Amino acid sequence: MSTRPHLHSFPSTDSARITAVLGDITQQTDCDAIVNAVNTGLRRGGGVCGAIYRAAGPDLETCTDRLEPIQVGEAIIPPGFRLPNAWVIHVAGPRYEVDGEPGGLLANAMRNVLELADATKVVRLAVPAISTGIYGYPVDQAGPILIGTAQTMVATLRYVRDIRFVLISSGALSHFLTEK
Repeated sequence: MSTRPHLHSFPSTDSARITAVLGDITQQTDCDAIVNAVNTGLRRGGGVCGAIYRAAGPDLETCTDRLEPIQVGEAIIPPGFRLPNAWVIHVAGPRYEVDGEPGGLLANAMRNVLELADATKVVRLAVPAISTGIYGYPVDQAGPILIGTAQTMVATLRYVRDIRFVLISSGALSHFLTEK
């Protein structure tokens, strides 16, 4: 069994490369920033969010306590603290069956992440499948929205050159790669 992660590249312009990989977002050591899908209260959660808070150490939670609350779709960028990344972009994704128009909210969340990353001069960015955990967004619907939004935005980005979607399971990756 190969330990090399699966890599899939999506068509993009010369501006930025968009890929999807199987992996641990806290181990994307070559990325300047990683994205954390958080609740609006910026509280440590389970899953990917909990893993990011644990890896960053207690200083991340102390920092985000001063920045909460945020709105659905809003993104903030505290330091990475003990992570190998300089920054952790926190974004509040939509709750699939609770928030109205979740597709538009998810696309807006991704746009805000990319705009903030670019404004901070992030070159390499790792992104999870925002809202697909406890917020219940179906991965096969979220993937095309996230990828499509990134593809639409790459031409406008000045600094971001690598957008890497990092999925935690091969099942999630297979759904994420399904084009709709």
